[in-house]
Amino acid sequence: MQEITRLVRVGLPEPPAKLKPGDPIHSGPVFASAFAAPGEPSASPYIYTRFNNPTWQELEHALGALEGGIARIFPSGMAAVTAVFAALLRPGDIVVLPADSYYTTRVITREFFASFGIQTRLAPTANNAQVDVLEGAKLLWLETPANPGMDICDIRLLSEAAHRQGALVAVDNTTPTALGQQPLALGADISVASDTKSLTGHSDLLLGHVAVRDAALDAKIERWRRLSGSIVGPMEAWLAMRSLATLPLRLEKQSQNAQAIAEFLASRPQVGTVYYPGLPTHPAHLLARQQMRYFGPVVSFELPSRAIAERFLQASHLLVEASSFGGIVSSAERRARWGQDNVSEGFVRLSAGCEAIEDLLADLDQALQASTAG
Repeated sequence: MQEITRLVRVGLPEPPAKLKPGDPIHSGPVFASAFAAPGEPSASPYIYTRFNNPTWQELEHALGALEGGIARIFPSGMAAVTAVFAALLRPGDIVVLPADSYYTTRVITREFFASFGIQTRLAPTANNAQVDVLEGAKLLWLETPANPGMDICDIRLLSEAAHRQGALVAVDNTTPTALGQQPLALGADISVASDTKSLTGHSDLLLGHVAVRDAALDAKIERWRRLSGSIVGPMEAWLAMRSLATLPLRLEKQSQNAQAIAEFLASRPQVGTVYYPGLPTHPAHLLARQQMRYFGPVVSFELPSRAIAERFLQASHLLVEASSFGGIVSSAERRARWGQDNVSEGFVRLSAGCEAIEDLLADLDQALQASTAG
């Protein structure tokens, strides 16, 4: 069965199980904190919702099939990130991070885990620079494309290099999702994502997941979740399943829109560098074509100044100014306003939604003209 068919049918019984007359096509969320569990606990599949829940299980099975491994869900992307660090790293260990990775990932290792004796090394995503700082590392953390600069690294090459050093490899796969890029198939040990973004895609959920192939690794991740209580409510899990069924449609449309927007922006004299792996001018375009099935919804670009970037956002009729990406509604922000990333004052991160591309391009055209007039 193809991935798209499996995703559309998330939560439906498969043969030989059949729906009986009058059964709902889709089951609803199971709202329960405790389940009937007489006798030995091992005799019951569900005991207490901090341990497991039928609604979670359906979503985890779907995500595991998509990732090609075993998936565990978490209440946010950062909860998933933290679970990997907390379950695997111990005092004296070294973790290698991209210097241009998601800001909060860098903060949590350098500020919180550093106090537990864990050392962080940083190197840029571009040109596989992390390969030069792997010696003695316990964990290599990749993010490709990196957010917000859209740099690309070679997952297979870096995974092989890390494994030779005895290090595990985790990939933050938030931007492309597992439908657009499969880290486990490319040699990584762990795939992590903020499913708040493109995977659920409606800007109404916080969710994350961790996927692995190795059962021993999964046991460590699951034990951290169970003991820490970093769990997802059944309603959120059910809503994520609802959203997962439309992921192929949304991601294809968003990626098509992002490609057209990137090409349009690259042709405009008001715009400086455009950062999108789908452009032939991107330094790692050929690598992106090899390891990505979709280039994703995120396009970043440079405008000449902070003032012009702010006027551009104000002049747009269709872009929602918001600090997230991957939603069905197009959004954008001047990224330097947070002071977290090494970007210029006029750097804009745009997330292409599912609107008609003709409307988006017309809106971008008039916003550019309005922001740079005079």
